[in-house]
Amino acid sequence: MREKDKSRKLDKIRFSIGAKLIAIISIIVVLSLGSITVLVSLLVQADLQISAEENNFEINRRSAIDAETALTNVRSNVRIFIQTINMLAAQPQPARSFNIQNSVNFFFDENPNIPAVFFVVPGGEEQFFVNEQYFHSRQVNPQLARSYFDGQREAWGRAVRGETLLRNAAPHFERPLLALFFPWQNGGVGGVLFSSDTLNENFGFGLNQSFMLNSEGDILLFADFDPIRNGANVADLEVIRSILDSQNRSRQMLVYADFGVLQSGDIVRRGIFTPLIGNISEFFQPAVNVFQNTFYDGEIEEIKEDRYVRMFLAYSKLDIAGTVVITGIDFDTVFEGIYATTRRNIYLTIAVLSISIIFIWFFSKSISIPLRSLAKAARQIESGKFEIEIDPAGKDEIGVLNSSFQKMSSALHIFGRFTNKEIAVKAMRGEIKPGGLPKHGTIFFSDIRDFTAKSEEFTRFFGAEASDKIVYWLNGYFTQMVDCIEKTNGVVDKFIGDAVMAHWGTAYTAGSPRKDAFNSVKSALMMRKALYYLNKSRTAGDTASPLIRIGCGINSGIVTAGQLGSDLRMEYTVIGDPVNLASRIESLSKPLGADILISENTWDLVGDRFICEEMPPVTVKGKEKPLRLFAVVNFINEPKGPQTLAEVRTLLGIKTPDLKTIDVNASEKKYEIGVEQKRG
Repeated sequence: MREKDKSRKLDKIRFSIGAKLIAIISIIVVLSLGSITVLVSLLVQADLQISAEENNFEINRRSAIDAETALTNVRSNVRIFIQTINMLAAQPQPARSFNIQNSVNFFFDENPNIPAVFFVVPGGEEQFFVNEQYFHSRQVNPQLARSYFDGQREAWGRAVRGETLLRNAAPHFERPLLALFFPWQNGGVGGVLFSSDTLNENFGFGLNQSFMLNSEGDILLFADFDPIRNGANVADLEVIRSILDSQNRSRQMLVYADFGVLQSGDIVRRGIFTPLIGNISEFFQPAVNVFQNTFYDGEIEEIKEDRYVRMFLAYSKLDIAGTVVITGIDFDTVFEGIYATTRRNIYLTIAVLSISIIFIWFFSKSISIPLRSLAKAARQIESGKFEIEIDPAGKDEIGVLNSSFQKMSSALHIFGRFTNKEIAVKAMRGEIKPGGLPKHGTIFFSDIRDFTAKSEEFTRFFGAEASDKIVYWLNGYFTQMVDCIEKTNGVVDKFIGDAVMAHWGTAYTAGSPRKDAFNSVKSALMMRKALYYLNKSRTAGDTASPLIRIGCGINSGIVTAGQLGSDLRMEYTVIGDPVNLASRIESLSKPLGADILISENTWDLVGDRFICEEMPPVTVKGKEKPLRLFAVVNFINEPKGPQTLAEVRTLLGIKTPDLKTIDVNASEKKYEIGVEQKRG
């Protein structure tokens, strides 16, 4: 009685899963978020610091993208220009000079931010082109461009050896200009001067300040022009050296930087790290204690607060000339509060997790009981019973699961009512509706020759075991035939004793009646081949596995396709005159001495794809006109296999019939065979 009482109690659901989840989540939220809210209200700057870090990394990424895009565009444009000049240089005079000058004017008109371009090709002279408009509009002597490039012979040599270099040309021109040197084809070198005004303007974001360095530590881009004009170099700064030497393409890190070496320069004074060098003495020492094992080697106590500045740096290395974009922000005064908050959150998480585990442990029991009914239903399905009624058990998640399980059992029941799995899937998805639809299909019938005589032989030799022997023998045959049908996109309609009925273009189609008819005839040829090798593996006279010969009939036309049957058993099939005619054609294959016969309807669709021989016309009962039939020999242009019907008969051991003496109407007067001349 106790077990029954327990079962009754377990069957009663007092609270839905949703209500239980709400209760559990409410407890967790009250315990965790309530405490966190108090902490956040006291430590709101910690959240601002996290936002600042994320913003710093995003600003660095955007700045790097802008810089790399600009450098890539400049280099690409100059390469195209150099290639154009080289091509024009091969022209004869005076067209050469005229075309080169036009190209130069066009290039500088389209690239007004480029003051000068030079290049040297192996075995050629130096080519130097100046944007006169750029220099005159700024009242700068164009000869400065020539003198600058002449003074960069060392960069020329490195570029010839395969390096791409980016240099700060601002000290030479007193303007924000960069010089790019890159290798040219076959040991040549190219160089370009271009303005960095636009990029410099994009490198200042308030507290977040970005700057770009080359591989030698020269500052190339920065919102303030003064350090660029003064040719500032930060290669001696330890953090800069670590960034340049790092294998990482991009990274964000908390570091200590020694700015004492820069106090005499313009970098700090002009504002590259100005927001990072404020009054930090109050918070400096706690930060040192936390990060001494990560970011600094040596005794932290010896660090001088006036030399080391704590900062959050993000950097991205570009693919051009070893340049790197660095963005920095100060690590504000709540540093020590971050770790205090983290410790408190850890303690709080442990407490909340412990409470949650206890609640979830009790909560799991409320799920396991409904799942028992699902397990029972699953066992019934395993035993073969698909029609199962499952109580939805409420409107919570378990109820939805029960409902889905009910639908699954119904789907399995549908599967059990169909012979063909694909048809069952289509019916389950609603792709096959009740009722019939007209379809242009190709119908196939096949039959085992002398099956009755073979069955009697099984009974005579095996007695009571004859049924098992026949079924085993037929299953081996059907396995081969069904495989040929399914591989050609056909549908096995039914097995009628030893006969097979199949159709193409009904439940699904290859795209057109012609393709469906081709697949049907192809399937018959595949059956011939499969049966040939199956018989070849058997021993003549083996009563347990006798040789099999079949006849096939194929016809195409408009049929009615749909689900037929009762409430307990249904099948997807086709009906109509083309189906009956296909069956009659199959029965004609034996007296006509052919294994594959197709109707004129099918021949009209695919006669050009197969070698066929027309048989004598046959008058079928109920048909006014004689029926034209064709024996299929092989694929056209297929060198392997038979090429004539006579070769087919020889291959399969079919005797050549004498149509003048054979009476195919002996059993049923449905047709008569004529001896008229074959039609073309």
